[in-house]
Amino acid sequence: MPWIQLFVAGLLEVVWSTAMKQSHGFTRLTPTVIMVAGMVASFWLLALAMRSLPLGTAYAVWTGIGAIGSLAVGMALMGEPITPLRLLAATLILAGIVLMKVAS
Repeated sequence: MPWIQLFVAGLLEVVWSTAMKQSHGFTRLTPTVIMVAGMVASFWLLALAMRSLPLGTAYAVWTGIGAIGSLAVGMALMGEPITPLRLLAATLILAGIVLMKVAS
């Protein structure tokens, strides 16, 4: 269960970071509300997962999911460039997440 909580917390990190971008510096209400709700839920699930998972593992996996997910959203929906170097960086982050899971 902690790994599921951690995974969902990571997905919610993508939600709140995307909403933060869409809030245009907190000038748009709906994305700002989505961002705050996503942050609260993401941190709450991260805290629950940390009851059972080591701090370093949980935090690294959470931020990794958020980083890769935000990169994917940026490239897929916001017109951010897709370059070989960015894809390599995402692959290395993913490899780190997998290794953290295996090491736990």
